[in-house]
Amino acid sequence: MKRREFIKTAGIGAAAAAVARPAIAQSMPELKWRCTSSFPKSLDTYYGAAEVFAKAVAEITDNKFQIQVFAAGEIIPGLSAADEVTKGTVEMCHTASYFYVGKDPTYAFGTAVPFGLNSRMQNAWMYFGGGMELMNEFYKKANIYAIPCGTAGCKMGGWFRKEIKDPSDFNGLKFRIGGYAGRVLQKLGCVPQQIAGSGIYSALEKGTIDAAEWFGPNDDEKLSLQKVAQYYCYPGWWEGSTMLHNFINLEKWNALPPAYKAAVRTCSDMANTWMQSKYDAVNPAAMKRLVAAGAKLTPFAPPVMDACLKASLELYHEVSASNPDFKKVYDAMIAYRGDQYLWWQVAEYTNDTFLIRNRTKA
Repeated sequence: MKRREFIKTAGIGAAAAAVARPAIAQSMPELKWRCTSSFPKSLDTYYGAAEVFAKAVAEITDNKFQIQVFAAGEIIPGLSAADEVTKGTVEMCHTASYFYVGKDPTYAFGTAVPFGLNSRMQNAWMYFGGGMELMNEFYKKANIYAIPCGTAGCKMGGWFRKEIKDPSDFNGLKFRIGGYAGRVLQKLGCVPQQIAGSGIYSALEKGTIDAAEWFGPNDDEKLSLQKVAQYYCYPGWWEGSTMLHNFINLEKWNALPPAYKAAVRTCSDMANTWMQSKYDAVNPAAMKRLVAAGAKLTPFAPPVMDACLKASLELYHEVSASNPDFKKVYDAMIAYRGDQYLWWQVAEYTNDTFLIRNRTKA
């Protein structure tokens, strides 16, 4: 091609591109949504995942799609977030699915269930094991479309004023724990208590409750619970994954242009990775500080774990017998967990346990 023809052709292409870019941009609507969080700003990582997500959506759409995030209670109470999305009061919320087990215990599978999946398995199940499809089939009944948007990993087992040595120690224990896990522990005689995070310290200090679970070292440290309950037990068997979701009003979701749907999915995935990574980064140092401040790390003894597993399985079977939605998701999750552990026990677990035993070697 001659130089003059090349320049002429290139000029036409550049002009066409210059015209095409604004035309594409002009075709995208300017949208402003509201996202109510189920978490206070003090839980900077839980709440922060929503802000990370919203900021990314704005950037990826050149600020044409803006999502304003509100902390729990600013416009809607934290535990009413999903209800308002269902009604269309707000376009979306950032929440934990298991907050709504009072409506239907099937909601628990979106976040975590006792002796369920760890966080990597939860992600794998959601994205590649059919979990997201199963849960959205269920959420559709509430006019909600859900996308994972945050994973925190396994919880700690909580703060206890007296050491838990035997399953009988749960009998009569007033434990700040709710949801599905609370129902499991009731089978061991525990008395679950619903108390907001801001009230846990004073309740433990006054003896109104005997124990409390919150989140993990980074967030527990902010409540100074080691000053009023020295036994810091583990693991939090009721919550091995702690997955959060963006709950989106179904009509609003269906009305989004494909490019905006892609932006929401992509930015939700980013926030999901950001949240897990941040907790993995900050929890070790927080654990060291808590122990230095007097916390006594105490594993739940094998008989305690065995009793809790037995109680969990009993409850799973009872609920499955009367709730087809629950049974469908539970059976799928348990089958997936079984296959996952075939792999984990070969490579992941073997590698991790070896390195844990040898972590102090240079």
